[in-house]
Amino acid sequence: MKILVTGAAGFIGFHVARRLLERGDHVVGWDNINAYYDVNLKASRLKLLGGDAKFTFQKMDLAQPELVATAFKEACPERVIHLAAQVGVRYSVKYPQVYINSNIHGFINILEACRYQQVQHLVYASSSSVYGMNKVSPFSIHHNVDHPISLYAATKKANELMAHSYSHLYGLPTTGLRLFTVYGPWGRPDMALFIFTRAILEGRPIQIFNYGRMQRDFTYIDDIVEGIVRVLDRPPRANADWDQIKADPGTSSAPYRVYNIGNHKPEQLLRLIEILESYLGKQAKKELLPMQAGDVEATCADVADLVRDTGFQPGTPLEAGIKKFVDWYREYYQTR
Repeated sequence: MKILVTGAAGFIGFHVARRLLERGDHVVGWDNINAYYDVNLKASRLKLLGGDAKFTFQKMDLAQPELVATAFKEACPERVIHLAAQVGVRYSVKYPQVYINSNIHGFINILEACRYQQVQHLVYASSSSVYGMNKVSPFSIHHNVDHPISLYAATKKANELMAHSYSHLYGLPTTGLRLFTVYGPWGRPDMALFIFTRAILEGRPIQIFNYGRMQRDFTYIDDIVEGIVRVLDRPPRANADWDQIKADPGTSSAPYRVYNIGNHKPEQLLRLIEILESYLGKQAKKELLPMQAGDVEATCADVADLVRDTGFQPGTPLEAGIKKFVDWYREYYQTR
């Protein structure tokens, strides 16, 4: 197939594009290469992808509707994996307008392009952050998610609502994926594992919020990619049993679905640091701090629907995933 991957220079987009190329798909990659984090890392990812003749790249600002419409028509993809977004919960507290421009304006332009080009399936990245104030664990796609506690989470919830409206109005098959704390080689420098690794190796203290009591459902990148690709190959159909009176948030009478992709095994942040210290051979200097605005104390993914519909359940142990990240980090940055 010919598949458009937005955010192709990003952490997840790079891995997804590489996996699709390996199985023989033609991939069109879009990315605006913004300076939210090191553009050299993005360039290195694109260089690897560019070694495959089935990959083409175009720098693209998704917030510009005319450019998106024209480029989309020229690319003419059969399916779309939309991973481009402004990420970061804490960053959204400081720079809210950036998130509206990228995550809302950019997403509506993708929806419009998919609608007019009659794309077979739009798969897009949502986030575990949409669960917000929900305290029922594990988090299920059948839970209500109307109380986000960061603007980033609100934009991801808005994406799900926007996608549903297009599935309902135009019959566009859409699937949203609520991703849980993704980590692994080629990861983002603003994520905890990357920040901790760099600081520990440089002998600087690491900031640990909520006094170390944070729990996250850390999910290794290969598991995320496997989930995305399996979902891509299964466009949703309307649920004939959907009840308008007892409306299920996770499905619809339209060709619309959402799934969690997570390890279903929350780990305390201090445990991640302990494992990281063992692989780095250095102790971290810890600075314990209170909870940050917009953060949640714990996440845990209920992946029953993903397992039922795709036959796949993430399960990479944290120890194995962190080792692979550390090995990549040492090689990429030439550190000891």
